[in-house]
Amino acid sequence: MNTIINKRIAIVGGGPGGLTLARLLQMNGANVKVYERDLNKDARMQGATLDLHDESGLKALREAGLIEAFKANYRPGADSLCLTNKDGIPVFKDYINAEDEVSRTADELFRPEIDRGPLQNILLDSLQPDTIIWDSHFMALTSENDSWKLEFKNGSSAFADIVIAADGANSKIRPYITPIKPFYAGLTVVEGAVYDAETACPNIHKLLNGGKIFAMGDEKTLIISSKGDGSLVFYTGCKTEENWSKIAGIDFSDKKQVLAWFKEEFSDWSSLWLELFENAQPKFVPRPQYCMPLDQTWTALPNLTLLGDAAHLMPPYAGEGVNMAMLDAVELSKCLLSEDFQDTQSAIAAYEKQMRLRASETAKNTLESTAALHSPDAISYFINIIS
Repeated sequence: MNTIINKRIAIVGGGPGGLTLARLLQMNGANVKVYERDLNKDARMQGATLDLHDESGLKALREAGLIEAFKANYRPGADSLCLTNKDGIPVFKDYINAEDEVSRTADELFRPEIDRGPLQNILLDSLQPDTIIWDSHFMALTSENDSWKLEFKNGSSAFADIVIAADGANSKIRPYITPIKPFYAGLTVVEGAVYDAETACPNIHKLLNGGKIFAMGDEKTLIISSKGDGSLVFYTGCKTEENWSKIAGIDFSDKKQVLAWFKEEFSDWSSLWLELFENAQPKFVPRPQYCMPLDQTWTALPNLTLLGDAAHLMPPYAGEGVNMAMLDAVELSKCLLSEDFQDTQSAIAAYEKQMRLRASETAKNTLESTAALHSPDAISYFINIIS
């Protein structure tokens, strides 16, 4: 008999990791609720496209019985790549013909792209009605006997026998498990978005060709990603002090101020890139990059655990974030549903041990990639890993 039979399970956070876990547990009869802070599924604009990997994100979708839904919604050709120097001159192109992409789906190195919105919808549609409790901004957790009381910003509360933190980089549940905090990875990203990119940014739109642009130079990066709705998102990467976004005196909701900063910080870069900043809306978001210590460890609890960025936050430069979270969901569900463990604490301990080992290796590789992409030899490094 598995250790979660007749137990109420609360997953805090409705991202891909949390939703995948809910689906896998519900497939096996578990009583699951997902508490999400957003008011509804359309409450905020979803970010860049996601490339799912065979051994993690795609594996999770296969386990969840959702691979056919994925194939109906992914974006053939969106894994096209254009690597440029700071002048916008391509030094490597891998433009994928969408019509030819079907032949690549059996390749384990194939990393198909899907927008966050469609992936979220696939997972949401797979859940039982009323699984998601929207407008549930988590505030506090209180132990009551052998269960937990969850309190939310809107004044509501809920009870659960097991709580799983899937609440991302700034997890409010993680401190109930461990005091270990992430360290600053030396880099700040400034994120922006442009709607109707073909009209607003015709030159960059042509270079994108429905995929991604990686521009590198002067130990900086500019990554641009097309989306299925005709918009694009972009991310600058610069070495800064940890609190740069707070002390720089920039109002990131003011396009003119951010444009002025870009012209100064990227002064040796081509004016080609200015059309991104001139047409971005509604506002820019600075994102200091953090990483969990590679040797983190803690003692497993009997009724509380975590997955995804809440467990193993790292910079995004290896494309592992969502894939790691979805693989966490697979491994955690298997441990909780296994008949090999006497109790939930043993199941959680087994999951957390393998999760930390896997995450530590991935984080080490990610930090190395992050440093290399923001080095004088970034372009050579990138070409070597993709060719």
